Amino acid sequence: MSLRLTTGGRLIDRAKPLSFRFNQRWMTGLAGDTLASALLANDRVMVGRSFKYHRPRGIVASGVEEPNALVGLGEGARFEPDQRATTIELFEGATAISQNHWPNLAFDVGEVNSWLARFLPAGFYYKTFMAPQAAWARLFEPIIRRSAGLGRAPDRADADRYEQAYAFADLVVVGGGVAGLTAALAGARAGQRVLVLEQTAHWGGRAPVDGGVIDGLGPDAWVRNAVKVLEKMENVTLRLRCMAAGLHDHGHLIGYERVADHAPQTDAPRHRLWRIRAGKVVVATGALERPLSFAGNDVPGVMLASAVRDYVVNWAVAPGQRTVIVTNNDDAYRTALALLDAGLAVPAVLDTRESLTGDLVQAVRARGVRVLEGKAIARVRGRSRLRGVVICRQDSAGATAMSETIACDCVAMSGGWSPVVHLWSHCGGKLLWDASAAMFRPDPTCPPTGADGAAMAVCAGAASGALGLADCLRDAHKAAGGTGKPPQAKAPTEAPIAPVWVMPAKAGIEARSKMWLDFQNDVKVSDVQLAAREGYESVEHTKRYTTLGMATDQGKLSNINGLAVLSEALDQPVPATGTTTFRPPYTPISFGAIAGEARGDLFQPLRRTPMHGWHEAHGAHWEPVGLWRRPYCYPRSGETHRDAVNREVLATRRSLGLLDASTLGKIVVKGPDAGRFLDMIYTGVMSSLPVGKCRYGLMCSDNGFLIDDGVVVRLSDDTWLCHTTTGGADRIHAHMEDWLQCEWWDWKVHTANLTEQFAQVAVVGPNARKLLEKLGGMDLSKDALPFMTFAEGTLGGVRARVFRISFSGELCYEVAVPASQGLAFWERLMAEGAEFGVTPYGTEALHVMRAEKGFIMIGDETDGTVIPQDLNLGWAISKKKVDYLGKRAQERAHMADPDRWRLVGLETLDGSVLPDGAIAADAGYNGNRQRNTQGRVTSTYYSPTLGRGIAMGLVRRGPERMGEVIRFTAEGRLIAARIVDQVFYDKDGEKQNV
Repeated sequence: MSLRLTTGGRLIDRAKPLSFRFNQRWMTGLAGDTLASALLANDRVMVGRSFKYHRPRGIVASGVEEPNALVGLGEGARFEPDQRATTIELFEGATAISQNHWPNLAFDVGEVNSWLARFLPAGFYYKTFMAPQAAWARLFEPIIRRSAGLGRAPDRADADRYEQAYAFADLVVVGGGVAGLTAALAGARAGQRVLVLEQTAHWGGRAPVDGGVIDGLGPDAWVRNAVKVLEKMENVTLRLRCMAAGLHDHGHLIGYERVADHAPQTDAPRHRLWRIRAGKVVVATGALERPLSFAGNDVPGVMLASAVRDYVVNWAVAPGQRTVIVTNNDDAYRTALALLDAGLAVPAVLDTRESLTGDLVQAVRARGVRVLEGKAIARVRGRSRLRGVVICRQDSAGATAMSETIACDCVAMSGGWSPVVHLWSHCGGKLLWDASAAMFRPDPTCPPTGADGAAMAVCAGAASGALGLADCLRDAHKAAGGTGKPPQAKAPTEAPIAPVWVMPAKAGIEARSKMWLDFQNDVKVSDVQLAAREGYESVEHTKRYTTLGMATDQGKLSNINGLAVLSEALDQPVPATGTTTFRPPYTPISFGAIAGEARGDLFQPLRRTPMHGWHEAHGAHWEPVGLWRRPYCYPRSGETHRDAVNREVLATRRSLGLLDASTLGKIVVKGPDAGRFLDMIYTGVMSSLPVGKCRYGLMCSDNGFLIDDGVVVRLSDDTWLCHTTTGGADRIHAHMEDWLQCEWWDWKVHTANLTEQFAQVAVVGPNARKLLEKLGGMDLSKDALPFMTFAEGTLGGVRARVFRISFSGELCYEVAVPASQGLAFWERLMAEGAEFGVTPYGTEALHVMRAEKGFIMIGDETDGTVIPQDLNLGWAISKKKVDYLGKRAQERAHMADPDRWRLVGLETLDGSVLPDGAIAADAGYNGNRQRNTQGRVTSTYYSPTLGRGIAMGLVRRGPERMGEVIRFTAEGRLIAARIVDQVFYDKDGEKQNV
């Protein structure tokens, strides 16, 4: 039977029917439907089963607060479980299945749990499964694991793609209802950059459904006009289907945009995750209606009153032909009027209050509807579909023999409204209990603040507790700092709410054990009261003991009712009980959006230098270094990799080699306090470095361990360029920013990672100067550019910064040019260097040459436990500085222990190459009967320059034991090696200084 009304439906297009499947059965909806509205239109009242007792469940809400209507959406590689039917925009060919049942929705074996409910109270799992102990692994655990969860996990790789983006705004307005639009208009007219996020597909929020008059217009018309004005303003960005998932420190918002959920056949990314920085955030997220707790309030057909009128007004769907309304406030009467306007029957309105006189109440009475004062629902008739209600007095214990039964197929319940304060609370905003409105609302005296102490966020409209239309608009206008008059509104006057947490008030245990608070997790009023009796007085403890609020709606419907029931059980006021913690995300976001492009081959994006294509075309064998791929060597036809490395080393030492050094980290540090900052970051003094000079520097962690090294260059009076290792660029930049932002936040220093802005080429070997002189444009003589200096100019018509530094021990110039000219510059060097037999060399030749010179390598000679003193680098530690990162840690007794392992050179007696990582055996055994050790190999290579194996290692008291022979264990044999100086080649540095 179709429940689609013949008229109305502000969001649907009757000219565009859509076919979809639910539980393998084809149905028809309309463009603009949600899956929930389409299911109701097809008379699918029961849509799922609850988690614990497998009770029949129907649609309760119309938005993100829906706890019951969760489905598995899609098929194959696009299947996704636990999708909320109330927020799924219907599309052609949509396929959905209900969850948590077997063998089918109508007949579920798991429903036996419902009949055993008295044996499965709150916390039963903490008290059972204890004995016999052997039964846990073989009986209890398999059953529990099989029962866990609602939907089934996907079994194929996700076929969709996702992306991430960044945005910045002076004012971010979260919520596109009339409050949010009012705030956006006020901020935009004040000249601010404004970003408006609305989680649904439509502007206006509840106002177009709830009615009223704004500036002489109906809410729908006013919303259309407001959106048109905002769309024309260049300083405003509007985003529909974009939910603010979390609000964090410093105005950092996470936005979750559903780009293509409603159009899955497009090539657009499915979801987009936004990282947004806001100067100020206006939280205009509205309020959520609360259910009422009466026996059988979970039967399909029992819905929120606001949801009933949403389905009628927005989608022209009749949730029922005869709807009984039960309420403790005036707002529910709007639902009665909407039903009557649609030609549907309202047998009665049950109001727990006495002496009703509000405008809405009178309007309903004038339409001939019975309004019963002081009444409540004693129990509901029906199981998988509502058939009627038994009524009683609210101040009674329940039904009697004389109680009236009203036949109906829908109950619209309203227990009041709760402001959506999640974002406000995410970043530290405090709440206060408003007893007159029976709700927690933001405390304006305790807002979340930024580093400057100013309010970072402010709530507006219903989110701040201003539920009336006129109050809502005034509040939003003020929240955005608007000037002039706010929009003027008219709406019916409403009487105060009468808080109702249990219906009827004196219900016995049998009734309370059928009053549902958390519909998905099957938490009842009696469960919360049991938790209180058993000593769980903290709302956080009660939550975990009962699972209240732990369903996928995260307590949006259940928490306020639950903590009020707990408060009554503990005989204390609601604010004394407090709330549970609000944590992001506001509603679930997909793992795909979190990962973005980081999947498959792009799980870690491949970084390429400007010369990457050249290397590839010339046969480079690649080595992964961090996220980069660097040439390991360039093997020629018939060459092994070892042959290629040996050739590259010898060619460079004898004549000329080129190395692509673009991957080395390049971090600019600038500002009045930059020198002071670098003196703390490095072990040496950098503030005294003259402009135009270079200095080798070491960085340590605050625990004293060496974490990176590199050459620091002073570019100007307030600017330094810090070179880092390839794998350390991002990490060291983050290290710098961590100390600047968290410890030295008042220092005037700016850092920027420019690693990928420049291509850098090391021109190495005896003919290096001759090659660069061929290009012309700069004086690169020994006198004009001595070792450890730099100069800027033009080389061969290319802007260049030339550094006289060397990691090979040869004459070397490292030339940095703009990345856009890197390839052309490299090819020019190759062409002009042909007469010198120019040879490109890779990372392995680089490592061999640096080891021949005894230079350390971060990650080889260091492992996170090594300090500079272990590497004989005490000369790079200032004796004059009062402090640097790691100084005090290095003064600890075990750091200054003379028995520490220290760096030495190692030569095997037979000239062979020591195995990498080999351990030097020592006399005796430790307590675990393992052989004692006295050192290990850190770097080991065959040196084509020397014609033998060379190595460096950390050995106990190493430098004091020169000439001593020790033995290393490797592959079940002992290899004898002599401790020697770590510098194997050109100890005096004559070649690099020519």
